[in-house]
Amino acid sequence: MKDNKLIIFDTTLRDGEQSPGASMDIDEKLQIALALEDLNVDIIEAGFPIASKGDFNAVAQISKTIKKSTVCGLARSLEKDIIAAAEALSKAKRKRIHTFIATSPIHMEKKLKMSPEEVLECAVKSIKLAKSFTDDVEFSPEDAGRSDLGFLCSVIEAAIEAGANTINIPDTVGYNLPHQFGDLIKNIIEGVNNSDKAIFSVHCHNDLGLAVGNSLSAVLNGARQVECTINGLGERAGNAALEEIVMALKVKKDLIPFHTDIKTQSITKASRLVSSIT
Repeated sequence: MKDNKLIIFDTTLRDGEQSPGASMDIDEKLQIALALEDLNVDIIEAGFPIASKGDFNAVAQISKTIKKSTVCGLARSLEKDIIAAAEALSKAKRKRIHTFIATSPIHMEKKLKMSPEEVLECAVKSIKLAKSFTDDVEFSPEDAGRSDLGFLCSVIEAAIEAGANTINIPDTVGYNLPHQFGDLIKNIIEGVNNSDKAIFSVHCHNDLGLAVGNSLSAVLNGARQVECTINGLGERAGNAALEEIVMALKVKKDLIPFHTDIKTQSITKASRLVSSIT
């Protein structure tokens, strides 16, 4: 992206809600979605439609209401998940389906009980299905931080070939240090032959208190989208905090020459709203 814009993908309503005690009803989610739109967030991940009827209805309601931001629904690399996400997003002015599957040896063996070949095939099939519902498809290789680099690059290359516009690299268990994570992003972008055809994104968890540091290191190494939440809300120790990412770019623009479209004067209002609701 020639103008050095960093895309802000907010997952307060999806990953943030996985924070213990932070569940929200539809009206509360709608209030937060409107506050995020007022902030000029580029993409709002509104929920995980297959997870529950409540989540499906919340994504559907947010899709009807939000006009400026892209509304995103999360789906595992399963046909039923992608169809549920597509239905929930059907009324959205701008919509994105975000599909994911684990690529680390431990997750493939213990959680998915699938071979690497099966995982790659499943990812491609899911992206092609999602692409039949919207041009805007994001793919995440879950637990990328602990995945074999060669296999990771081959999955990402196939994902882009299948139609994924955005490739998100998550540090799912908050395991990486900033220099490691920055190197990972750089090596992936250099190792994937068609990497110029997608935007690379990062989703960092704060288990070691490094979610913002890892995200900024990734931006300096080629990432152009950051997945974050208001107040750093999220499962376990939380996610990268939107307000910290945005203000770090604003204050240190001499060293991190990127900008966002976030209306910084609206951050406090959004932060207080999320605090009061959760």
